Amino acid sequence: MRLSEKAAFFCKFSSSFLILRMSRKVIFKTYDQDQLSLLPPSYDDLVPINHPVRIVNTIIEHVDISALEKSYKGCGTSSYHPRMLPKVIIYAYLHNLYSSRKIEQALSESIHFMWLSGQSKPDHNTINDFRGKRLRGHLKKIFHQVVLLLVEQGVISLKDIFVDGTKIEATINQINEALKGKDIDKKVKQKLNYAKKNWPTKMAKYQKQEAILKQRNSYSKTDTDATFMRMKDDHMKNGQLKPAYNLQGSTNNQYLTNYTLAQTTADTTTLKDHVNDHIENYQQTPETLTADAGYGSEENYTDLEAKQITAYVKYNYFHKEQQDKKKGKTNPFHPNELYYNKETDTYYCPMGQTMTNIGSYKKKTKNGFEQTIHRYQAKNCNGCPLRSLCHKSKYNRIIERNYNLIRLKAQAKTLLASEQGIAKRKQRCWDVEAVFGNIKHNMNFKRFILRGIDKVNVEIGLIAMAHNLKKYSLAI
Repeated sequence: MRLSEKAAFFCKFSSSFLILRMSRKVIFKTYDQDQLSLLPPSYDDLVPINHPVRIVNTIIEHVDISALEKSYKGCGTSSYHPRMLPKVIIYAYLHNLYSSRKIEQALSESIHFMWLSGQSKPDHNTINDFRGKRLRGHLKKIFHQVVLLLVEQGVISLKDIFVDGTKIEATINQINEALKGKDIDKKVKQKLNYAKKNWPTKMAKYQKQEAILKQRNSYSKTDTDATFMRMKDDHMKNGQLKPAYNLQGSTNNQYLTNYTLAQTTADTTTLKDHVNDHIENYQQTPETLTADAGYGSEENYTDLEAKQITAYVKYNYFHKEQQDKKKGKTNPFHPNELYYNKETDTYYCPMGQTMTNIGSYKKKTKNGFEQTIHRYQAKNCNGCPLRSLCHKSKYNRIIERNYNLIRLKAQAKTLLASEQGIAKRKQRCWDVEAVFGNIKHNMNFKRFILRGIDKVNVEIGLIAMAHNLKKYSLAI
């Protein structure tokens, strides 16, 4: 290669290398914190049109809060607007912010909170007082107005509801339990002097505890409205009891339509009041109600029948009956399988022996519901070859029959086994249970912050509203 060619090649290579190096030079975007704007930016421009904060703002703007406004007294310093504070708190709950201090922090750091509050910055005491005091007696009405707005939008219906319950822990400092009805010491005579000295003051203490207990058998000293209940989330695996509230919820299309709090551990005694609360607040009765076997009692069936609500409510052993039917299993000694002669009011055992009516009695449930029980007894079980399979009593067999409950169970069985009943039972699993799963796991709400049933009612109302609005914001 000639010298001139080498020089030309070297020049060409050098220029290409220079261009390559220039192309690899990193270029940063302009960054200047002291840069001034000709016009100050608007918070409204920084919030997307379909952002959930706009949904909360729009819906609460359409809610009537006149009753809440009337609760304020004149004179004194100015108050934060009673429409702004619910917006902020509901939006905070929507983002799993339950602490008043964290909400206060968000009002100074989050653009969405600043926009929603109009740059108002109430402190944590103001937020907590408004949540625990101002909203008492008012939030439930606001919640139902929001539900009715969702009904108008065609998102949910109040005609078909799915009911279930879940237990949520109460706030506690330590596990404190006051139990009712302790046994008297057998050696009380030896402690007579101690009793004379201490019993007068102890009796006053016990009477006070009895007044707090009412119909319950336990309460928490930290939150006396909370009852000790056995929780499903038993991390210690020892069946530990914890102070809690029994939350009853009605849903439709995975939206909460109503909620009530009970201080009893069982769901059975809560349904009547829960349905009455629904009717009272919406001024309409649901057409159908679907619930699991925890609600299948004579009292509940009777109440729903009187209200003309079609009840797809399971009873105890419903699933066992279905499984035994598929397997072809029958128990000929079960009272339901015994032949009954309605004309003579007589049952016949598998050996053909008559069982005559020996009378009836009435008993009342915890809620005061009266049940009528009829009793039938066999004449002679001695020497019967089937006695060991029929019953274990030393005397002649006695069976008890509640004819009203038998009739109601037969109606429920027909409904549950129908095509619509099967569909309702399937829907209940993913409708109401999914809501509780979202609240406890996605929203991470497993324990109340406030104390007392009135304040706890406000807190669960905020959770219910946050759940509905978040679901609605994701749907549109």
